Amino acid sequence: MKKNQDQLKKEFIKNLKLLEKYNKFYFEKDAPLVDDKVYDELKIKLIEIENKNPSLAKFGSVKTLVGYKPSSKFSKVDHIQPMLSLSNAFNLEDMNDFIKKIGNFLNTDNHEIVLFSEPKIDGISASLIYENGNLISALSRGDGFTGEDITENIKTIKEIPHKITQKEWPKKIELRGEIYISKNDFLKLKEKFANPRNAAAGSLRQKDSKNTAKIPLKFFAHSFGHVTGGNFSTQKEFLDLAKISGFQVNPLSKETKNIKEIQDNHKAIENLRSKLNYDIDGLVFKVNEINLQKRLGNTSNSPRWAIAYKFSSIKASTKIKDIVIQVGRTGALTPVAKVEPVTVGGVVVSNATLHNEEEIVRKDIRVGDTVTIQRAGDVIPQVVSVDKTKRDKNSKSYLFPKTCPCGYETVKEINPNTKKEDAVRRCPDKGYDCKYMAKEKLKHFVSKDALNIEGLGKKVIDSFWELKLISKPEDIFSLDYKKISNLDGWGQLSSQNLKKAVDKSKTIDLYRFIYALGIRHIGIENAKILSNYFINIKKFQNLIINKKRKDILASLSDLDGIGSSQINSLENFFLNKTNIIITQKLIDLMNIQDNKTKNQSGVFSGMTIMFTGGLEKMSRSEAKNKVEENGGKILGSVSKKLSMLIVGSSKPTKSKVEKAKELGIKIVEEKDWYKLF
Repeated sequence: MKKNQDQLKKEFIKNLKLLEKYNKFYFEKDAPLVDDKVYDELKIKLIEIENKNPSLAKFGSVKTLVGYKPSSKFSKVDHIQPMLSLSNAFNLEDMNDFIKKIGNFLNTDNHEIVLFSEPKIDGISASLIYENGNLISALSRGDGFTGEDITENIKTIKEIPHKITQKEWPKKIELRGEIYISKNDFLKLKEKFANPRNAAAGSLRQKDSKNTAKIPLKFFAHSFGHVTGGNFSTQKEFLDLAKISGFQVNPLSKETKNIKEIQDNHKAIENLRSKLNYDIDGLVFKVNEINLQKRLGNTSNSPRWAIAYKFSSIKASTKIKDIVIQVGRTGALTPVAKVEPVTVGGVVVSNATLHNEEEIVRKDIRVGDTVTIQRAGDVIPQVVSVDKTKRDKNSKSYLFPKTCPCGYETVKEINPNTKKEDAVRRCPDKGYDCKYMAKEKLKHFVSKDALNIEGLGKKVIDSFWELKLISKPEDIFSLDYKKISNLDGWGQLSSQNLKKAVDKSKTIDLYRFIYALGIRHIGIENAKILSNYFINIKKFQNLIINKKRKDILASLSDLDGIGSSQINSLENFFLNKTNIIITQKLIDLMNIQDNKTKNQSGVFSGMTIMFTGGLEKMSRSEAKNKVEENGGKILGSVSKKLSMLIVGSSKPTKSKVEKAKELGIKIVEEKDWYKLF
């Protein structure tokens, strides 16, 4: 007889607490209560229950359950220089694009750019601060900007020197590397961890460093953040210095001078992958010259001078139990296959993306099918193929729903460039009527690049939504903390910590606020361009006013990086009354900071600049960075708003030059441009 919901809830909570108890004993107390088989069976059972009953996640989710909780003992410390994520390449074409972008940015098409290759260790990133040769602190990666102070635990790793006497060693350096456990050592561990990476993570978060010392952690040095007094000009020279100073560096690291060497090296290391005594999931390629790294700089998320070239994904066979539809914050309907749990590359997978309606039709994917799945880039599970020889003769083709789960008829938009119908179906709701979109918008609102509210992650949003504590962004600033403190898994301390985090998030930079609104096609980089244009929230607020909106949107077409897609999205967003009301409420509730130019006293402060034609000594991208670093703004068209037109020596657009002359705009030749900064 099928259990009723109350019985199911009680069983789930009971077993979840039991699993947490098992974790506590083998991660914190070094005393496992059960063997691997019992533990894994319980975990898989709970995953199956949660998949069938998503609402149970508000009581806790086994899918996100780790073997430990971050200790309050670890203080939070800002990195001197952010530890950004790497962008990924999955094939030779991606690597060619990466190299081309470097060449275009540096304007060095005819110059041989050497890339330095290092195996990408599947471990835990750490940043070590040395001053005058002494190890003074160590931080976990955290969110890339703030990490946990794990100094005492780091000091237990034998491969990390506490004192460096090498005379060439920098006066101060933020050395970075990967902490890992070898495969052989992992097999010897009495502790029960899912894989070596989890073992390393759990060990580093031990409350008592004596427990960390029991685990045979190792360390590979691979890069640096902030440095003062460094005497190395290439990545290779840095690693050579690190090696003679007492650090372990990966022996498979090497220079690569062209795309053939890159591919040959990638294949060779991938073939060695299974034979290595540590886990790797690809190779990291970095521009070898440090000066070129500095010129290339970073985007908001990743360095322009480095990329992770991932290995082919590990595959596994399983069966599709169901196909469900997920709705994103922009209304995109994504089909997801619920599969029988299977381990892929050390991770238990129970969901796999099917991308869109066309993908399902093309591969003829059906419920009940035996399929091959892989983790794309060893991260996102996806269905690769269907074994039709094992298909039930009574199976039926999957019919993609034409309506959103909220009830709205879905639409397929026409691509304005290709004039072809989009593959993705979308819910047409532009406000908060679709509850599925609304919930995803809330998750975006509190995400890292937006409000970045600690303690208010996706699972908490799901829980608060189900409990009707929040339905719109402004609700976050009027949460019932007394009620929250009485919820399972919460208490007075945790609810007050959440209140502090929410209060802190009220003060926010203009670009983060614009991004947080979740306007389609307005990513973090677009938000920065817009904040640089509007300067303050009062000017941005004019988009709410119908009479002013049209003129403002027309003026945005002058901005370099803002196109028709962004302008149309802004218009559609502010044509919706609900969005207007929400935006106004948020403006009233929050302290939105004026945009600050990179250098308000720079030579281009208060100026708008445009380039036409190619420059000989630097790329267009680098030139634009120079303008912004010195307080200026970049425009994408010639108008009365333009302060200066820079004319490159290679094929400048004649019509732009003529129009600038007509409008009396200052025209600067390339040779004179370099004299300005």
